[in-house]
Amino acid sequence: MTATRHTRRQGLAAIAIALLAALFFTFTYVFNRAIATDGGHWAWTASLRYLLTLPMLLPLMRWQGGIGPVWRALRAHPWPWLACSGLGFVLFYVLLAYAAGSGPSWLVAGSFQFTVIAGMLCAPLVYRFTAADDPRRRIPRAALAVGVLILVGVLLLQLGHAHGHLDRDGWIALACVLGSAVLYPLGNRLLLLHLERTGETLNATQRVFGMTLASQPLWWLVAAFAWQQAGAPSPPQLWLAAGVALSAGVIATILFFQATGMVQHNPVALGAAEAMQAAELLFATGLGVGMLREPWPQGVALWGALLVIAGIIAFAWVVAHPATSSSAQAQALCADRGA
Repeated sequence: MTATRHTRRQGLAAIAIALLAALFFTFTYVFNRAIATDGGHWAWTASLRYLLTLPMLLPLMRWQGGIGPVWRALRAHPWPWLACSGLGFVLFYVLLAYAAGSGPSWLVAGSFQFTVIAGMLCAPLVYRFTAADDPRRRIPRAALAVGVLILVGVLLLQLGHAHGHLDRDGWIALACVLGSAVLYPLGNRLLLLHLERTGETLNATQRVFGMTLASQPLWWLVAAFAWQQAGAPSPPQLWLAAGVALSAGVIATILFFQATGMVQHNPVALGAAEAMQAAELLFATGLGVGMLREPWPQGVALWGALLVIAGIIAFAWVVAHPATSSSAQAQALCADRGA
């Protein structure tokens, strides 16, 4: 009973942390859209975030386990780190930054909520080489059902905002953000699995720092492309990119990695933590009203927002009441082996 209560509390704590991360992630959409409307190049938007995030993380490492363990892990296995950061940081954010110039912030925030179920759908691929009885290889039905509910709410909110029609730029933004929505949880889960296999123990801040450091060569290539295409970035773009780096690259990413790391042994709770990013849609709507003068959702869009909220509450309930699942599934979740 004590272990079950601890699992519930840990799952709910992970949800709360992931929800706070969603708030800081939301500034990405607003700031990136402001950069795009001011004429800033998307490649600078993408590269500056992570080039600026690295020095911001350095002072934190002294109190977060130090750089030494991260550096040793990178030297021992450079290619997995490069691959995970290339997927979960570089490709993810290049697509997201490009989308900021192709569609409004609400579309980017709404479309990215596909990540609610993307992480769970990737599970059979990510864990295909683990033990045959590894519960993470299966898609949890309860989590998937609630994830679909949230996704329906997201689509209704999008439909209401777009008045039932997306133009060419809107479809481009949608395609880019759907790709980024898959890449972000995929890179995170692959890194957790790699650390599980090697037996290396790194906390959330160390994992964020390691992936940021490993991605630097690719970001310098993106920055070189930006320089060739648009010259040096403007001072406003630098300031806005620094804001994104601090809010999303440091604060939100560490919080998100902390949340997923806390429940890496429980696929339902892990999916729930990832699903809290659906709240970005609600935060983006509020910030859009205050900063971008966007209208409040009405009609179909309002129903979509309510479904997103209902989905978040449902996910929290599933985590807090695992007994609602079959006894065999609950036992499998408790016995899950994660990174």
